[in-house]
Amino acid sequence: TMSSFGLLQVGLILSCTTKITSLHCNHLRLQQSKVTESSLRLLDKMGEKFPRQCLREKTSFRFPRQVLKPRQKETMKVAIEEIFQHLFYIFSKNLTPARWDGQALEQFQNGLHRQIEQAGSCAAEKRTYRSWSREPGRLRLKRYFQQIDCYLRDRRHSRCSWEVSRAEVRRCLQFVEKVVRRI
Repeated sequence: TMSSFGLLQVGLILSCTTKITSLHCNHLRLQQSKVTESSLRLLDKMGEKFPRQCLREKTSFRFPRQVLKPRQKETMKVAIEEIFQHLFYIFSKNLTPARWDGQALEQFQNGLHRQIEQAGSCAAEKRTYRSWSREPGRLRLKRYFQQIDCYLRDRRHSRCSWEVSRAEVRRCLQFVEKVVRRI
């Protein structure tokens, strides 16, 4: 009958979708690596060299490196995804004083957003999200990004505060890149 044929088609589509999704999830590390490399290039392309007049405003945010040294690869992937989420949030704010290359900034945001969506679609990762939500390192990571966000707000998103934040994000992504290569 026509309805059993329709059910067969739906079954085939679901079967293929599941296989594609699992293939995609197996390549998550490679995707994270590409997004990290691309993000670093785009951060450089966004602005010029660090402005000398902003040197006085430099501050140490201290990225919590221990967050990316857990025992499980899956937990590390989830931590990296959370880093991308925080970066997307920060770089989706009032950026006008920064005077950056708008196209590079948009590509940076799009790359982060795409990676967040792809990682979030991996069903196998769901239990890892639950265990990650209880990790003490997650709170340290959250505080780190809150520091950057507060720094920007306290300085009213000035050009120099954005440049200091961009330099800090660069250091953060360089560390993420090293970790992703080891996963």
